[in-house]
Order: sequence, then structure tokens, then C-alpha cells
Amino acid sequence: MKILLIEPPKPSSSIGGDDVFIFEPLALEYIAAGVSSEHEVRILDLRLENDLNKALLDFQPDIVGITGYTVHVNVVKKLFEEIKHWNQNTLTVVGGHHATVLPEDFNTPNIDLIVIGDGVFAFQEIVKRYEREETFGEIPGVVVVKENRIGATEKRPTIELDDFPFPERSLTKKYRKDYYSEWMKPLASICTSKGCPFRCKFCTLWKLTGGQYLKREPERIVQELATIEEENVFFADDESMIDVPRMRRLADLIKEAGIKKNYFVYARSDTISKNPELFKVWEKIGLKRVFVGLEFVQDDDLSYIQKKSSSEDNDRAVQILHDLGVDVYASFIIRPEFTLEDFSLLRKYCRKLNLTFASFAVLTPLPGTELYEELKDQMVTQNYDYFDFIHTLLPTELPLKSFYREYYKLYQQGISPKQQLVFLRKYPLKELPHLLLKGQKFYRQLLAAYKDY
Repeated sequence: MKILLIEPPKPSSSIGGDDVFIFEPLALEYIAAGVSSEHEVRILDLRLENDLNKALLDFQPDIVGITGYTVHVNVVKKLFEEIKHWNQNTLTVVGGHHATVLPEDFNTPNIDLIVIGDGVFAFQEIVKRYEREETFGEIPGVVVVKENRIGATEKRPTIELDDFPFPERSLTKKYRKDYYSEWMKPLASICTSKGCPFRCKFCTLWKLTGGQYLKREPERIVQELATIEEENVFFADDESMIDVPRMRRLADLIKEAGIKKNYFVYARSDTISKNPELFKVWEKIGLKRVFVGLEFVQDDDLSYIQKKSSSEDNDRAVQILHDLGVDVYASFIIRPEFTLEDFSLLRKYCRKLNLTFASFAVLTPLPGTELYEELKDQMVTQNYDYFDFIHTLLPTELPLKSFYREYYKLYQQGISPKQQLVFLRKYPLKELPHLLLKGQKFYRQLLAAYKDY
């Protein structure tokens, strides 16, 4: 049997995303690894290869599976429409983040099955039953779409992460040179944990694991790292460094194994501020970048999102990483209520931290979050194409044109010219023209975003 797994592109009307970074489709590589070797599996990454029709004609798949986040909902539904138009008998399966939190959004005749939660073993069972011409209704975590209605499903039990096979990275061989985040290219990804013990109201990731923080054994992680060819490795976790003894053990094992990589991880600012020695150990084995959700300048805003960290933690975390020579990927949130003074304060704060890189996301009520339940009646649009963390989904205090002009100024003035040059020097010289063109495109879109309303 032939199985095609698809990573969708972002909608043309959304901003950022694939234009800024492209991580390997780790979820699809896991799904593929769970399928029996008796079947032929291909991964089509439509972020890098935009020809679905050719893939269908060349491969003639029996089953097509597509994953996606909230911003991909409309794109995914359109892709399934094209697939069913090509062959009505193809079994179509959707999974991923949005399918898990709001499966009813995929109640369409072009989709046969919706997978909720981790899909590796659910998809494995789907393939077995399809081959035997059996029904799917009794598979936990799988919703059957029939006659414009979706059924119920028993929740799948939590699975130990070490029970999953290693991702089948051979299926993305032709794309791997193009997976990147900023200067880290090519960039591989690895999952070492899932979930988070914290309860931020804008995040749904902790809910997807029932509030548990699931962890892989360090020995298994090292085994997988040894199979990765790329020099740069991103830890695709919800939160990587919280279990300090475990991460210290992992660092020791990596060192003992003689594995030489450049690592990019997520870490909370309070984890960094309370455990500087852990990051010193990791710097010695190759830690190059840390994604830190600083979120806000003021403690009142941090309290509003239930972050459980403080501005003092943020300041200290950045200083610790600077002292170690580790790059800070600082992430901030813009509240729709921001005034001119708030934008000015954030620009000055970024300058004070002496950052070389920062990203700014509009506070977005994502389905499945507490924030969504709190604010959904106030939202100015429900168009999923705009759930890109750039378009505001809520009314702004400033006129929209002014809001996006101030947003633009954050990127232009939040990082000093000197630190911008420091960041640009990390890129190969030949990539700078393309990088600058992408930057110009992003800034044009940002300034014009108010017109989308």
C-alpha cells in the first residue's frame, strides 16, 4: 500500500511562518516510522515543493495524511478537496495540533478520519485496518467523519515517549538542506520531551499531555543524536530544560559519546536564572542558542498570562546567556491594548538587554487555551489564515494603522544597528542578499497588515 504524508504550507494571506523558518516535519517522520516496512511511505513538504498534483499522479497513494496547526486549517481542507477530486477512493486522514483541540473544524466530506493526540500508533492501526478492509470506529483517538457529522472516540492512553520509534528522517532527505532557523542551516530537530508543568493561559501544549511533563530517557536521546547527520540540532520540545538533573545527565552522556553538535533549545527565563551552572555545562558541549519566552517587560502583564516568571528572571537569564556567549532568541508578546507608551517601553527594554535578535508576536487566543475561552466573544475575526501571531484577532487600543506602524518600529529600533550587524555576521556572505530580500518582504507585509481588515 502507498501512503503519502503531507506537511502543508502557510496560507498566502498569513505573515511570517515559512518565510522566516522551516523546521523538519518531525511529526510526519514519526508517523512514517510507525508504518510497517511492507508499505511504501513518502513525505511531501509543500513548504518547499509546491506541486501536489504531480505527487499524486506520480505516487498514486492509497492513503493521504496531513498535519497542521490552527493557521493551516483552511489550507488543509483545500488540499483534501484537491485529493478527493483526484481520487474519491483515497483514504484521507487529518491530524496534528488543531485536529486535536477542535476536531469539528474538519467535519467535511473530503476528510475520512481525524486523529486526536499522538498519531503514531493510531495511524499504524488505521493502515492495518484499511488493508484488511475493516472499520475504524473502535480505534481510540480516531474520529470517523460520516455524512457531515463526526463521531466520538475513546481517548488514547498516554504513551511513554521512549516507546515511539526514531523518526524516519530518510524520507525528508531531499529537503534536509533547506530546514533552518535564521543562521542555523541545515537544522535537524529532535524531540526530547513533551508538555509543560506550567499553566500559561495563552498556551494549550500543557493541556495536550493532560498537564504532564513527559520525558525521554537521556540514553535514548543520545542514541538518536548519534544518527543525525546535521551539525545543528533544534530541541523541538514544549520546554526543554525544566528537569535540571535529567538535562545535566544528558549533557554528560553527550560529552561521553563524543557527539559534536550546535544545539538550539527552549528554556524559561526562571529556569535559566535559577540554574546558571546547567547552562554553563551545556555551553561546553555545544549550546549555541536558547529560545526564551521573555513575553513582557512588566510583571503585571506576566501575571495576566500566568507565566509564573518575573521581569527580574528575564533580566538575569539574558545576562547569564550573554556571559556564556550563548545567543538569546528573545520572544515577546504584544498585547492589543498596547499604547504608544507601551511600544516605546518595549523598544527601550530590548535595547537595554543588548539583544542581537528578538521576535514579537501579537497575543493570540488559540483554540484550546484559557485565553480563547476568555476572549473569543471579543475577536474581530475567526479566519484561521490570520492566526499567524502577526494579525491581531482582538480590537486594538491604537488605530490599526498606528498599531502596525509601532509594531514595525519594534523590529527596526528594538535591536541596535551594532547588534544587528553582529547577528548578520553569523550568516554566510552568499546568503545575505536573499536574507535582506526576505526581511524587506516581511516589513512590507507588516506595515500593510492593517489593510487586511
